[in-house]
Amino acid sequence: ARVREVLLKAVRLIVDTQYHEGGWRYHPQPFDADISVTITQVMALRSARNAGLSVPKETIDRAITYVRQCQNPADGGFRYMLTAGGSAYPRSAAGVASLQYAGIYEDDAVTDGLQYLVRASRGLGAQGGGHYFYGHYYAAQAMFLAGGGYCAEWFPRMREELIDRQQNSGAWSSNHGETYGTGMSLLILQLPNRLLPIYQR
Repeated sequence: ARVREVLLKAVRLIVDTQYHEGGWRYHPQPFDADISVTITQVMALRSARNAGLSVPKETIDRAITYVRQCQNPADGGFRYMLTAGGSAYPRSAAGVASLQYAGIYEDDAVTDGLQYLVRASRGLGAQGGGHYFYGHYYAAQAMFLAGGGYCAEWFPRMREELIDRQQNSGAWSSNHGETYGTGMSLLILQLPNRLLPIYQR
């Protein structure tokens, strides 16, 4: 009962701090929004719903609208914010996963985003680029939830790339330290085992 009460308060906080555009920002105040924070809030709300808590449909609908508006029609990728910059792999992975966790699995926006991720991941190589682990963490979820050929093509290549990047100590290095790089790598590599409840459709 105590945990349920805390979760209800958490859901209420997320709902109450949604920006009018439909997304969320780093502080629990409805002053702005970006795709990076929005994915975390959508995942939290999906997890809450999976646990049997009530989540207002209008909150999810507004989030879907926001994420859709962040997509670049030219290439299918996603911007960081409605008015900020071009597409990039990490935020595009977050964009696709946001739609999927909001219940949108078969849609042109999802298909275009997945195809962008496939093209971009082939060009990343072992060096990755900015937010390497963050991008692949959300891409793993997006590909898994898409299923079919997407996951079958992406995961073996990603698995081998991560194994090649592992250090002799067993850790993975990252710009944010070994703990972060190792934790994110393990979350990606365990994907086929479906250990995390969030991977349930």
